[in-house]
Amino acid sequence: MMETLLTSTLIVALAEMGDKTQLLAIILATRFRKPLPIILGIFVATIANHALAALVGSEIAGLLESRAFRLAVAIGFIAMGLWTLIPDKMDDDDSGATRTRGGVFLTTLIAFFLVEMGDKTQIATIALGARYMDVGLVALGTTLGMMIANVPAVLLGQALIDRVPVTWLQRIAALLFMALGAWQLCETLGTP
Repeated sequence: MMETLLTSTLIVALAEMGDKTQLLAIILATRFRKPLPIILGIFVATIANHALAALVGSEIAGLLESRAFRLAVAIGFIAMGLWTLIPDKMDDDDSGATRTRGGVFLTTLIAFFLVEMGDKTQIATIALGARYMDVGLVALGTTLGMMIANVPAVLLGQALIDRVPVTWLQRIAALLFMALGAWQLCETLGTP
């Protein structure tokens, strides 16, 4: 139980460093200068997005408990590790997501939910859901990871990004993904 929570939290917290959603948090913070509604918007968007992702992962794992599926999950973790080494940047179109008349909370909620779709942390959450088959703990852990990475980004904004070496955090996250994938590979190949 603790392994599921801690692994989910750590992997997503590290994978989020330098991710486009973290950059979105900085953009929102510097634009609106209202940290509380931004943080609440990030939390609600993340818990909704990641609960759905963990559910998808858990359901897929429950349906496909074959050795081939376990190998696919292991390879997926390794691929996520490699993907984590590629730094994200905000696309010009993504920054337009901050234009709205719905208030800071609603803007953050919608922007984060949409930008997180197909993002590496969402895909990692699907893989974690498949690995651990515990929707609640995976969603809680990945949401905590997102909050660990994004709350400082909101509160400190650009000053944080100027001082924190994002590259080494991305490398640590990549190693964790690859280690989890290797562990899953060994576990799968060791069983008939």
